[in-house]
Amino acid sequence: MTEQFQLALDARADLGESPLWSVAEQVLYFVDIKQSRIHRFDPASGRLSALFLPEEVGCIGLVNGGGFIAGLRSGLWLLSPKGELLQKLADNPEDQSTSRFNDGSVDPAGRYITGTVDETREKRQASLYRYDRRGLVRLEEGLLTSNGAAFSPDGKRFYHSDTLAYTLYTYDYDPETGEATNRQVFARFGSETDKGRPDGGAVDAEGCYWSALYEGGRVCRFSPDGALIATYPVPVKCPTMVAFGGADMKTLYLTSARAGRPEEELKAYPLSGGIFALRTDVPGLAKPLFNPEI
Repeated sequence: MTEQFQLALDARADLGESPLWSVAEQVLYFVDIKQSRIHRFDPASGRLSALFLPEEVGCIGLVNGGGFIAGLRSGLWLLSPKGELLQKLADNPEDQSTSRFNDGSVDPAGRYITGTVDETREKRQASLYRYDRRGLVRLEEGLLTSNGAAFSPDGKRFYHSDTLAYTLYTYDYDPETGEATNRQVFARFGSETDKGRPDGGAVDAEGCYWSALYEGGRVCRFSPDGALIATYPVPVKCPTMVAFGGADMKTLYLTSARAGRPEEELKAYPLSGGIFALRTDVPGLAKPLFNPEI
């Protein structure tokens, strides 16, 4: 295992997010929210390409049969493999002038669990939702920034963070029904001197949760009972989300941000917006594919 994250791609993303490994293609997809793009990165060749969307894209999932489910400002959409908008699945039910979809993950049965961000940063107007063929259902409300969506190996625990509340939660999850209940605090973050807060996350095969701490310059690994196992510094101030990939699923990829950051910070962390990679001893879990029929 390498003990430090290494630069995999100097992407210079404004707001890199939603890294997603395609097992079938052996490539990493990720979004640049501010640039309204889905990127495709092939680590073997170093090739990077982009799909251009008509509005900001906060999160993506791979679809059974090809293409993407994507959380945009206007709602949830099915996209073709080329990024074309094929079908609007659900409207964003919130005030779209201050709300967009922000983070999401396909559940073990093929539903999409996703949440929004309250761009006022104070009104707690964001929510967490479940989408399947029954439509969009609110699972939690009163949030500032919905993030960190991930599932335990058996699918019976769901992780979710409210980033600006500096809190990571767990829910009891029923993969058969998509019900999330019994919210519990899993970990709290932040202090007067440390503004690191839980952004995107992923779970490994041992059931441990990895969290990227935005403005914290590090990634933390927690045991299933909430104990902090390890901390890995990263060469940027604002890591955003992690995802396992590689042929053996033992490469942890990390996105990061540079948009809106102070000039002195970007001078100190010139790789901000890059994609980083860490080799791990424990593999991650391949993401399920979204099933429009469920």
